[in-house]
Amino acid sequence: MPDHTPYQRKIIDRYYRNHDAIKLQRLSEIATELYLVEGKKLERLWNQVGESLRSLEIPENRVALVLQARDPTALVSIIQELEKKG
Repeated sequence: MPDHTPYQRKIIDRYYRNHDAIKLQRLSEIATELYLVEGKKLERLWNQVGESLRSLEIPENRVALVLQARDPTALVSIIQELEKKG
């Protein structure tokens, strides 16, 4: 695999520097979608919520509570907490 050009290296570095913000933004988008979808897609989105919360290092007990309740407002409150920390 060839090395990256300096330009590509800067893009990669910026991506990883902002990785948490990118994950938080995606989680916010999923929260919005939860209010709008139903059926199989809803199940898939809740699975993504679990993965996203774990990757943001949210304690497993909070992740389990949100996933068990399947309450988008509980997810939104976690997102707001994370944004305040940010």
